[in-house]
This record gives sequence, structure tokens and C-alpha cells, in this order.
Amino acid sequence: MTREYRQHVYQPPKGAVDLLLVRHGESMPARPGESFPMKDGHGDPALHPNGEGQARAVGERLKTQPLAALYVTTLRRTHQTAAPLAAHLGLTPSIEADLREVHLGEWDGGLYRIKASEDAPEFQRARVKQEWGEIPGAETTSQLHTRVRAGLLRIAANHPDQLVAAFVHGGVIGAAMAMACGAAPFAFNGAANGSISRLVIQGDRMTVRGFNDCAHLG
Repeated sequence: MTREYRQHVYQPPKGAVDLLLVRHGESMPARPGESFPMKDGHGDPALHPNGEGQARAVGERLKTQPLAALYVTTLRRTHQTAAPLAAHLGLTPSIEADLREVHLGEWDGGLYRIKASEDAPEFQRARVKQEWGEIPGAETTSQLHTRVRAGLLRIAANHPDQLVAAFVHGGVIGAAMAMACGAAPFAFNGAANGSISRLVIQGDRMTVRGFNDCAHLG
């Protein structure tokens, strides 16, 4: 009998965490002259009704997965997005503060959305240079990457050989994906609300296994 060699089916390496990065659902809109509630210098809007629907869809998508833990950030839109899945699984999410959204300085509280819509000069420079620090008072891209990496590696160290979901933010997903594959810093910015991306982390090595999966959102 001739020996056969089947195609390889990927499995995370021993000791790695299989980490699903879920972007929070759509949050409430920004309005000129009004600020979002603030939390530790960050805008902290609640979910929009559309975002609540996205959160339910994420819960339905992932409720049969063998998730060992759920993580959220300090900002309530991640808590609200995680809530349906947490209820399905009977898990209480843990907070990983270093995976909070980009600190946008003077543009936090909702002004960033307005300035981006207007294509303000500072926003143009940030996009061209791929540097968050071009926004007045914002943290730099390097600072963001340093803390996001620290947060991801903490989760990885706590969950070898486990599947975990972290409910995070668009800027954080962009940073994580770029670091994992050596892409330009803003290459993965723009993940959809309610989307699922996937990293496998073994030690300090991060591998991208998926980005911006929206199949559950319709």
C-alpha cells in the first residue's frame, strides 16, 4: 500500500493561547458641542442600539466555542458587547486595562470622529505618517503598541493551550495585527464593529490567523 501524506490542518502550537479579538459593537454617535462621558481620560460612550444587536450576534456566534475566559477593557462598550456571550457561557469577564482604546488627547470624548469626518490637517498627517501622536495630546503609535503588546502577552501567559476572547477596540486590533505580522502601523485599522479577529500567541511570538470576520453580522 502506498503511503499517503495528507494536507496539514493547523493547530496552535503547544503552550500557545488562541485569542479571539472582538471589536465592540457600534457606540453612540458623537455630536458637535457635546462630549461623551469620560473614563480615565478616554471617551466612554454606551452602545448604540445597532451595537447591542451586534453584541447579541457575537454571543450567538461564539456561544458553542470552548472559551476558557473572556476579557474586556476599562471602557463600558466592551463590557456591554461581552455581556450576551458571558451570559451564555456563565463567565465573568476580566479587565485588561492595557487593551483600552487609543488615547486621543484633545480629540477624545467624540471630537476625533468629527475631525476625521472633516479630514482635519492633523488627521491627514496622522494617516500619512501612521502616527497617532499627530493628534493633539494623543499617545504615540509606539506607546500604543508597547501597552497593547504587554496586555496581549499577559493574557497569553495566563492561558496556555486555551481559547480566549478579548472584547477590545478598533485601534487595539489594528495595533495587534500590525505587530503580529510586521505590517505598517495603520495597515489593519478599520476592523468592523462586532468583527472577530484571531491571534495565536506562543511566548512573545504572535501569529495572525484571522482578521475582521463579520459572517455573523449579516
